[in-house]
Amino acid sequence: MRMVLLGPPGAGKGTQAVMLQEKKGFLHLSTGDILRENVKNNTDIGEKAKAFMEKGELVPDDIVIETMLDTIKNVQDKKDFVLDGFPRTVYQAKKLDNELSKLKLPIDIVVYFRTGISTVILRLTGRRLCSKCGANYHIVNMPPKKQGLCDRCGAKLYQRKD
Repeated sequence: MRMVLLGPPGAGKGTQAVMLQEKKGFLHLSTGDILRENVKNNTDIGEKAKAFMEKGELVPDDIVIETMLDTIKNVQDKKDFVLDGFPRTVYQAKKLDNELSKLKLPIDIVVYFRTGISTVILRLTGRRLCSKCGANYHIVNMPPKKQGLCDRCGAKLYQRKD
């Protein structure tokens, strides 16, 4: 099964995708995580995306499409995947649909998370990530056992710039 989770930042797409990964074995393909990994590894895609990400801007469609389609092609033998944060525009959706049709990997389910702006702001301002292993926390809803430190590996937590 192939699934797309859509909605604003902080709506819960990533949280639900992780649950699908852990409970049902889906491969979680997060646009943001994949782009950040490319930036960290200084790939060609990472270099293209870095300037936009550092300014908190959306990475242009063509870069996102190239990144996500390359990722999907590399994992296409793993048929069950969930796309988190992609596509985010009609253009991206059309390109995704066209390419997945060629690969005979149509999307089975699309879920849209409708969330109010006040909820989004509350969730995003409280979000923290581990600087080493990438574990997610929230200072109110899911705080670490020791303030500012990851429960899994003990590294410092940080708040993303975007």
